[in-house]
Order: sequence, then C-alpha cells, then structure tokens
Amino acid sequence: MPLKIQPAARVHTALTAAVEKRLLLWIAHRTPGSINSDHLTALAFLSQLLAGAGYALASRAPGALWLVNFFLFLNWLGDSLDGTLARVRNQQRPRYGFYVDHIADTFGALALMAGLGCSGYLHWQIAAGLLVCFYALSIESYLATYTLGRFHLSHGLFGPTEIRILLALGNAILIIHPYARIAGRSFLLFDVGGAVAIAGMAFMAIAAALRHTLALYREEALP
Repeated sequence: MPLKIQPAARVHTALTAAVEKRLLLWIAHRTPGSINSDHLTALAFLSQLLAGAGYALASRAPGALWLVNFFLFLNWLGDSLDGTLARVRNQQRPRYGFYVDHIADTFGALALMAGLGCSGYLHWQIAAGLLVCFYALSIESYLATYTLGRFHLSHGLFGPTEIRILLALGNAILIIHPYARIAGRSFLLFDVGGAVAIAGMAFMAIAAALRHTLALYREEALP
C-alpha cells in the first residue's frame, strides 16, 4: 500500500511570487493537453544541464553566455510550470512530484556550478562554495517540509526565480565587464557576487535552522 503523506503548506514570499503565480496559471490553462508535468520537469533538467555546458563553452566563446540565459529561461519555465500544471489539471502526485523535481534540481545545480567553475568567469572554489550553500538550504527546506509541514519555496524575498534573474543580468554584464574593482584591486565580477551570495545563503540556512529547531522544541516540549 502506498505511503500516504499530508501535503505541506507552500510558503512563497519572494519578490516575484505574486506576478509569477498569475503568469504560470495563465500559461497552464493554455498548455496543450499533449504536454504534461513530466515533460516540463525534463525540460527544466535538460535546460539546466545545457546552461552549465553553455558556461563551460563561454570560456572560449563569451557569446555563449546568451545561450546560458536562454536555457535559464527554459529552466524557469519547466521548473515553475510543472507543479502548477499538475494542480490546475488535478493530476498531482505528491511523493513522485516532490522527489523527482528536487532530485533533478540537485543534479542540475551540480552541472550548473561545474560549468561556471570551468567558465573562467568564476573561480572553482567560489563555485564549490555556492553549491554547498545551495545544498545546505535545500536540505534545511526538505527537513522543514517533513517535520513542520511547510515547504519554503523561497527564503525571505529571494527564491529560485530571483536567482535566475540575477544570473541572467550578471551574464549580460560579464560580456562587457567581467571584472570589478574594489579598493583599487581587480576581481572577477562573479567572484564578488558569488562571495556575497555564499554569505547570504549561509546566513539564511543558519537562521532557518535555528528558527525551525526552536519551533520544533516548543511543539515537542517534554512534560
């Protein structure tokens, strides 16, 4: 007998959340019946792999950064629309959807960061740090989903869509200005942005872990 789980409440407080929800519903209602959620999940995964390949190619052909932006858009479309389409059509598979979506994100993020590390626009140490922080945030979110019944799609005002937008803007700037000057020294632009992102994600992961630990301690207080 399949394990029955209680659907977790979705918590999405990102800057673009309200606009994105309306847009995704509009697209979902107009998506041909021959396209289902699995197709969209596959599109998201393949696009993230190709975005990583595009970053690696950019080490020799900077124009490939525009390809990366195209694949980031397709990744957003597939990753954001697959769940919306399932809910609109009442074809939800909570365990299957949750697992497949996030295991694809796990391997997709590895491919994206590997590509960035090979791009020449970001040192591999920063890329590794970004990947570790992404995994830490993901693990914290999955644990909170299981133990608290709340699935956080974003942390504060930032979610996956905001990250894709920042990456796309950064890619456009990289073609013209790959370096940033700070205190008279020159640094790779993405090294600076990556270091800031690592600090921000580490803070969010620690803050969420402390907040949820306290909430669980209070809910399961010993007599």
